[in-house]
Amino acid sequence: MGMTLAEKILARAAGLERVKPGDIIEPQVDLAMSHENAALVINQFFKVFEETNLQPKVWNADNIAIIFDHRVPAESAKTANNQKKIREFLKEQGIKKFHEIRGDEGGICHQILPENGYVRPGTVVVGTDSHTTSHGALGAFAFGIGATEMAAVWALGRVLNIEVPGSIKVVVQGEFSPAVQAKDLILHLIGKISAQGANFKAIEFHGSTIENMPTSGRLTLSNMAVEAGATAGMVPSDEETLRYLKETAHVDEGIELMVPDADAVYEQIVEINVDDLCPQIACPNMVDNVKHIDEVVGIKVHQIVIGSCTNGRLDDLAAAADILRGKKVSHDTRMLIFPASGRIYQEALELGYISDFMASGALVMNPGCGCCLGIHQGALASNEVALSTTNRNFKGRMGNAEAEVYLCSPTVAAASALTGEITDPRNGEH
Repeated sequence: MGMTLAEKILARAAGLERVKPGDIIEPQVDLAMSHENAALVINQFFKVFEETNLQPKVWNADNIAIIFDHRVPAESAKTANNQKKIREFLKEQGIKKFHEIRGDEGGICHQILPENGYVRPGTVVVGTDSHTTSHGALGAFAFGIGATEMAAVWALGRVLNIEVPGSIKVVVQGEFSPAVQAKDLILHLIGKISAQGANFKAIEFHGSTIENMPTSGRLTLSNMAVEAGATAGMVPSDEETLRYLKETAHVDEGIELMVPDADAVYEQIVEINVDDLCPQIACPNMVDNVKHIDEVVGIKVHQIVIGSCTNGRLDDLAAAADILRGKKVSHDTRMLIFPASGRIYQEALELGYISDFMASGALVMNPGCGCCLGIHQGALASNEVALSTTNRNFKGRMGNAEAEVYLCSPTVAAASALTGEITDPRNGEH
């Protein structure tokens, strides 16, 4: 009996010939990532060494990455002090994979890691952020952990006592219609299996649609796998993985691909054909409250957001720019756009997308998490409605529990910005 991709990666990381769902293991970590919450991890890290005579030292400075992205630039003295604390710790520990608040190297952690070649197929990646699942798009086993768990990883280089998850195989066939995107696919899947449908499981994405999908789309799928409860969302590495790592991430050394065994056993197989898939909308206040766009067309929107670790990549911006170019955002609607990284921002600038956005009336923000989590930028007023390409629409997610958030793709967001209401990008009226 063969192993799934998750089982193969975890077995190798734990130094075992094979593992099965339910086994408790302690896998070695290849990359440990944190953002501003590294301040909490630092506190816990020193506690690990309190009762020993050992000098507090991370297990491997080269395998730790820190990215400032949630509150950039700092919005308060408290945040600024935490960021200062992190900077000092990184210098003391010799941690070099640090992405500051800079235009040339900054951005959202889940974009920074892949585009800099920090994630490789077959590796174990942990992060103090639930959307660490994003990095499964490159064939890694990537999952979120808490600050205390991360402190142990920093000290020991392994995750303590985790359970090997069962796996769900999602097989996707067909071709997307114009204006239908990977975001629509993942919203459809979450609506189909529910927000708890993959609890403590690994989702593997397969099929011709996935094979033909660029890494940017795969990142969207893996990013939102956690919204179905999944521990990890994974795409088996292939030629597209190699292309991305070599051409975009500029990885020069050899890359080992890893795929599941042909006779791997899955707890569930979900089949989806996207030939007739229409734009999908996740309605308040749960990501699995998914409806076809024709059920919500016409709902007035006060703020539209394009960006985030889910949909802030270059092709997302290109799709939006194609719709907005030469047109104006509705005067009753605010439109905020934040690229996922400084590199993407620069590329969008060179291609004219930023000019297109600004000429349309959209506000282009610095790369970062911004209004996605509602603690820094773009908070909503009471009784306002937001339409966003981000990944969560829980009550209060964008800073106000008395506002509502709908989730959509970049094409839906751009088309809706022109009309000031939820609009089907396929109807051509925008």
